[in-house]
Amino acid sequence: MSDIAVTGLLVAALFLILGSGVWIGLTLSGVAWIGMQLFSSRPAGDAMAVTIWGSASSWTLTALPLFVWMGEILFRTRLSQDMFRGLAPWMQALPGRLLHVNVAGCAIFAAVSGSSAATCATIGKMSLPELARRGYPDAISIGSLAGAGTLGLLIPPSIIMIVYGVSAEVSIAQLFIAGVLPGILLALLFSGYLVVWALLNPKLVPPRDPRLSFGAKLRESRHLIPVMLLIAAVLGSIYSGVATATEAAALGVVGALLISAAQGSLTWQTFRESLLGGTRLYCMIALILSGAAFLTLSMGYIGLPRHLAEWIGSLGLSQFWLIFVLMLFYVLLGCFLDGISMVVLTMGVILPTIQKAGIDPLWFGIFVVLVVEMAQITPPVGFNLFVLQGMTKREIGWIAQATLPFFFLMLGAIGLIYLFPQIVNWLPAQMRG
Repeated sequence: MSDIAVTGLLVAALFLILGSGVWIGLTLSGVAWIGMQLFSSRPAGDAMAVTIWGSASSWTLTALPLFVWMGEILFRTRLSQDMFRGLAPWMQALPGRLLHVNVAGCAIFAAVSGSSAATCATIGKMSLPELARRGYPDAISIGSLAGAGTLGLLIPPSIIMIVYGVSAEVSIAQLFIAGVLPGILLALLFSGYLVVWALLNPKLVPPRDPRLSFGAKLRESRHLIPVMLLIAAVLGSIYSGVATATEAAALGVVGALLISAAQGSLTWQTFRESLLGGTRLYCMIALILSGAAFLTLSMGYIGLPRHLAEWIGSLGLSQFWLIFVLMLFYVLLGCFLDGISMVVLTMGVILPTIQKAGIDPLWFGIFVVLVVEMAQITPPVGFNLFVLQGMTKREIGWIAQATLPFFFLMLGAIGLIYLFPQIVNWLPAQMRG
């Protein structure tokens, strides 16, 4: 059979099994088994056992359940309310006022969460009722939260970066460092948009709260101390070279437990709920990763990645057009799959192609995270849209429309890191130097 026929058969099998309601991880394993059984001489059962065990027992992957657990612990603390109290006094002078708390709160929580959905839900529980009570329009409040919630993927520690690092064999610590400046850039673009929106719609912005003295603002800022200490412990230990990503994740779990205990929210029930919540989420991710590893091996035996890379290479696309096509591909894929599935499902095919085009895998990792962020707010399978729909009871279409400006801002961020790759590469180069 030709490559096109084989690819068509496997893609049809993938969507048929997915459409029947089978879990994504099991679907990937099933399609891989079909491909290997029909189109290669290697025994499928033996290959599946070896590959799934190898991918599940990776030491690098140990950081993932720890960061997931840390986010689950913090999700059950008073951290988000404390962050609002600490940030709100400083945002009053900016055009848009408390809307900036969505962006700043998400950026700060992203640095201890690693999950876009957890960031969106945690900050949303705190900010949306407060913004509604003060009279801010729902569309800009919800849209800015959906957009800023995606920072949970870009600002380290990031679950999707760990998944990409394992799939593409790129240093996770380097990926974390590379995500810092793009994360700050995206947060500034979001805040800049809110400033412009507020200047164009001054009547929609409620009046500012009574002015506080500088000393009073500083006193309110004490509520930010716990989360700042946790960020410093986790990211500082990685950037200083004292700890690996896995060791820093363990440090983060201990720090999150200490914060929870100090706030009085650490009970046996919350500890148990956080552990079970983290275990469930990690098991889902691990199953997807194992299935994708087997699918990658299966496609390697069939030869599809090599043939696809050769075909794309034969098109003579420049780096710009290759990146543009891949961006469209990932945004389209994001309409049907979650971010982790997108990364693990495509890396086996895409990596040989980008390496042949001379694109740095580290830079490409940040590019992938950005386009996956865009997919988080594209219907029908935008995770952040689901989270906000559950919180606000609004229609998915309405939330997606409110979030559209932030989608285009992410598009702008991709353009900036393409034109100025130093935004991604400068900090890792300093750390290596």
